[in-house]
Amino acid sequence: MDTEEKKEISVEDEAVDKNIFKDCNKIAFYRRQKQQLSKRSTYRALLDSVTTGEDSTNFQIINEATKIPLRAEVYGLEGDIFRLKINEEVPLKPRYEVPDVLTSKPSSLRLISCSGVTGSLVLANEKGNLKFHITADPFKIDLISEDDIVISVNSLGQLYFEQIQASPKKRATKENEDSSSISASKQENQDDMGLWEEKFRKFEDIKANGPTSIGLDFSLHGFRHLYGIPQHADSHQLKNTSDGDAYRLYNLDVYGYKLHDKMGIYGSVPYLLAHKVGRTVGIFWLNASETLVEISTEPPGESTQMGSVASKQKVKSRADVRWMSESGIIDVFLLTGPTPSDVFKQYSLLTGTQAMPPLFSLGYHQSRWNYEDEQDVKAVDAGFDEHDIPYDVMWLDIEHTRGKRYFTWDKKRFPTPKRMQALLRSKHRKLVVISDPHIKVDPNYSLYAEAKKRGFFVRSHEGGDFEGVCWPGLSSYLDFTNPKVREWYSSLFAFPAYKGSTDILFIWNDMNEPSVFRGPELTMQKNAVHHGNWEHRELHNIYGFYQQMATAEGLIKRSEGKERPFVLTRSFFAGSQKYGAVWTGDNRSDWSYLKISIPMLLTLSITGISFCGADVGGFIGNPEAELLVRWYQAGAYQPFFRGHATMKTKRREPWLFGEKHTRLIREAIRARYALLPYWYSLFYHAHVTAEPIMRPLWVEFPYELEAFSMEDEYMLGSALLVHPVTEAKATEIDVFLPGSEEVWYDFKTFARWEGARTVKIPVALDTIPVFQRGGSVVPVKTAIGKSTGWMTEYPYGLRVAPSAKGSAAGGLYLDDGHSFRHRHQQEFLHRSFSFCSGVLSNSCADARGHYRSKCVVEQIVVLGLSKQPSSVTTHSSDGEDQPVAFTYSARTSTLSLERLSLNIAANWEVHVR
Repeated sequence: MDTEEKKEISVEDEAVDKNIFKDCNKIAFYRRQKQQLSKRSTYRALLDSVTTGEDSTNFQIINEATKIPLRAEVYGLEGDIFRLKINEEVPLKPRYEVPDVLTSKPSSLRLISCSGVTGSLVLANEKGNLKFHITADPFKIDLISEDDIVISVNSLGQLYFEQIQASPKKRATKENEDSSSISASKQENQDDMGLWEEKFRKFEDIKANGPTSIGLDFSLHGFRHLYGIPQHADSHQLKNTSDGDAYRLYNLDVYGYKLHDKMGIYGSVPYLLAHKVGRTVGIFWLNASETLVEISTEPPGESTQMGSVASKQKVKSRADVRWMSESGIIDVFLLTGPTPSDVFKQYSLLTGTQAMPPLFSLGYHQSRWNYEDEQDVKAVDAGFDEHDIPYDVMWLDIEHTRGKRYFTWDKKRFPTPKRMQALLRSKHRKLVVISDPHIKVDPNYSLYAEAKKRGFFVRSHEGGDFEGVCWPGLSSYLDFTNPKVREWYSSLFAFPAYKGSTDILFIWNDMNEPSVFRGPELTMQKNAVHHGNWEHRELHNIYGFYQQMATAEGLIKRSEGKERPFVLTRSFFAGSQKYGAVWTGDNRSDWSYLKISIPMLLTLSITGISFCGADVGGFIGNPEAELLVRWYQAGAYQPFFRGHATMKTKRREPWLFGEKHTRLIREAIRARYALLPYWYSLFYHAHVTAEPIMRPLWVEFPYELEAFSMEDEYMLGSALLVHPVTEAKATEIDVFLPGSEEVWYDFKTFARWEGARTVKIPVALDTIPVFQRGGSVVPVKTAIGKSTGWMTEYPYGLRVAPSAKGSAAGGLYLDDGHSFRHRHQQEFLHRSFSFCSGVLSNSCADARGHYRSKCVVEQIVVLGLSKQPSSVTTHSSDGEDQPVAFTYSARTSTLSLERLSLNIAANWEVHVR
């Protein structure tokens, strides 16, 4: 970010000025809802109003004080999901319901009405193992699984719903204000409650519909460990919130964000998971307006409103969660699990899975704000080759454009962009350039002129185009919520339209919270107007989601639907995983930011966004050599791997810190490339089964209590445990190896460890603790090229790590790495590896796939063999047995087979006797 433009935001290396941003007590709807809690207004369900439709059960809820009815709809969805919608019975005008996030209309399953006690209604799924128990007075819902209450809705009586109202006839003074038009907090004045106007600093938010906020509480029975609701620079496990300290979901451009803080930053996923021994559940709150979440994992005793079903069991522990949103409707999905994998799958049924990325995007990305010109790009590219460091993507920030006009090139700095891309192409490398949502107000800028002519900009509440200050100066903002704008924007990526672009150019969407330098909280005014006459307040958190969607669709269109896109976005929402990758924004070159990146990425991963990373080295500031090395080592084992820095920092290409540190960074990056077959296979599983790539330990070890709060180490898939070094001058660290029946192997030394213990691992600067789980087979590449494109036909190796019982399993997914032919023509290979009773076999895991590969497995390493075998032979599908030369190390108990030539696509066996 430009220091001149953002003086009032932050000065480099200074703390964030939180006065620019609201804390909870400065948010009017939060104050109103907190005030209502003290009054405990109650709602009653009118069960004599129940109607059963084709896909839902509907009934009225009435507020005992106002007598205004609400309409509740209950849906049973495919995959053991319940959906609850609450809206006004007869709204004055429609309320906003979030479109485009759900992959399609979720498949509804008919709920069966069962007999309940008087004053209640029980709806059950077809299997009868899940029940929705609705109590009439006071209104409450218990989600019951096998006779145990799992989740209660409104058991604390915190349902809150402000109706849309007609505008007051006068706004002259608060004394003359028409109090009959104000449904909440009648005795409080407008200034305090922000009913029709809300002021913050020099900004005034005029609310056309008055107060429209909603809220609802959920009690999670038996749960103390909650996770999710990114994005916050905070711990993986969600903390108890005190008054005025709720988690905020409101997408904001927070430069050098403060750590261990609940303020909202770049993205929002209103999705929370709870885990206990034997059960995992999820709550997905589908609302794109500003949202606050309060959490109590130590609620005071049992609720006095517990119904007859609940009274039959003693609840030993409980977590209470209250969701509050500024507008919209209550639209919530309860994901019933019961396992972590079940919850991940249930959420993916609603919002989609991680897009299958092109292979190059899993390599290393080199970025800076900004590489100066074509000569600079050429020199940096050559530097990687000179120092034998692989990389795949060169990045260009805003300075590559003509006066920060997107889809243009600065003719002095980048006069021949196609020639520059040809140089990268010759080395199988790619280029990523930035494209932000703000468009410079300039009638001579064709993109601006056309968008203005066609009415494609967000409008101000006064009727003209909304204008705000961002990088180009005065700017208007494309209204990506409009399908026609998205279609037009997508067309801008076509080669004839985007002069100087080629098929190796991909896109980075930044500043799309959206960032408005002189706006309230550095973003767009809430009363700006979007397509359909919806106010910005209704959909703020989904704006960046729509830009990434349009960008990804544009890259697909330019290839006529043949090539996979790569799009990185800073702002995101639920479902953003369908369109590309996310990063953690403007972090700092400090050990604390390296450390916090792990829980931040774990939280993104379990909420559907597997393709995530943090800027290596920190965006702001100048990392010392040790920190930079440690950050490269950590980044090499995180899904999105990019080095990036702001323009005021010193240059930090990997070879600028002396030969020792160059070597260490080279080793870290090369370790990443060696594992590409494993990475690509993990992305395939994330795409197909929604299993996260970076996994907190509780996901793989759901019965291991000690793992529930761990956030300094994690699993990559199910096979590798990684514990980055995040402390300066560390010489040893404690690594927890979970699982009483597990064995673990040091990935570098092959040392074998029993599970269910913490071990002290010596860590020199060349060490990052990585352990392979016993029972796994990990595919690797045995040679490293200049980029992923060089490595297509390089041989494979297999790391076989037997379990305590002597067996292991793994797999490999392979396709062309760039097209959609794996989807449309079934051009892929999915192989399965199994090691049992001394026999390692390679077999087909998915008979639908067909893909020709010349690759061979040339190396196999079997760990943990207590004695040297007498012979090793290979057995091919044609029945021939061939003896294999081998070496055995008694010191490391390791069997090594070299110079093999086993086709990766063929069935074969290796017999160890």
